[in-house]
Amino acid sequence: MAAAAPAEKKQSNFWLNFLAGGVSGGVAKTMTAPIERVKLILQVQDASTQIGAQGVKKYDGLIDCFRRVYQEQGLLSFWRGNWANVIRYFPTQALNFAFKEKYQKLFIRAKPEENFWLFFAGMLASGGAAGATSLMFVYPLDFARTRMGADVGKTASERQYTGLMDCLQKIAKKDGPKGLYYGFGISVIGIIVYRAAFFGLYDTAKTLMYKDQKKSNPLLNFTVGLAVETAAGVVAYPFDTVRRRMMMQAGRDDVIYKNTWDCWGKIAKEEGMGAFFKGCLSNVYRGVGGALVLVFYDEIMKAVKH
Repeated sequence: MAAAAPAEKKQSNFWLNFLAGGVSGGVAKTMTAPIERVKLILQVQDASTQIGAQGVKKYDGLIDCFRRVYQEQGLLSFWRGNWANVIRYFPTQALNFAFKEKYQKLFIRAKPEENFWLFFAGMLASGGAAGATSLMFVYPLDFARTRMGADVGKTASERQYTGLMDCLQKIAKKDGPKGLYYGFGISVIGIIVYRAAFFGLYDTAKTLMYKDQKKSNPLLNFTVGLAVETAAGVVAYPFDTVRRRMMMQAGRDDVIYKNTWDCWGKIAKEEGMGAFFKGCLSNVYRGVGGALVLVFYDEIMKAVKH
């Protein structure tokens, strides 16, 4: 019985992390959905069959995109694809937080006061591994969220997809199940870079700021979380742009990019290096959502453990 108790407690902690991470992530994503959608449109408009040429006029920056989406598609369109995002984000964030603690036990080999850089490296490794592991489970949902968010049809008849299942079914019918994993390789690299910075920097900062995590300050956590979310987002943004461009290629007859490296090369050559950062400014505002995720998670865990 004594041996069973620690095992039950570990399992309980895993599901507690799963629930806290999912709830905090879903709430924060819904709050920042308009910014997320505008960022998405700016990132992929050069690979969209609906934008440019004989389709919708290209969007000229963040403000223009916000204004025109509201005028042409309506207020509620800012949340287009959000349901898929919440469904995706709940298990993604939950798995990230849950696996993070398991990977921390595996990778962290020193305490910060003993060997800071070894501790920091362990934090980076655990954050990156947690993100990559969770991505394998939820990638089709992330794919569908991207395609639905980039759908700029003004009316139901002009839209490419009527909903989440319609999107998944159409792509799978055209390209098979592999179509739902377009851009997966570069996504793994990008998520490792992003999650490593996101969790590694945040957890390291918290450890250095507080000896007793129960006495952490929500406002200070939010400020640090915002800085970390913004920094991690900028570092990983080019990877995110490339993976979303690859996602936009699924279900099409014409091939824009032969592979991931061809995508990198064509964007750089035809659009310039700045194209990798289209919509990046929105990451500063979107970072509020990421910071809220971290704070919500910490506060939920503190409340439950008390």
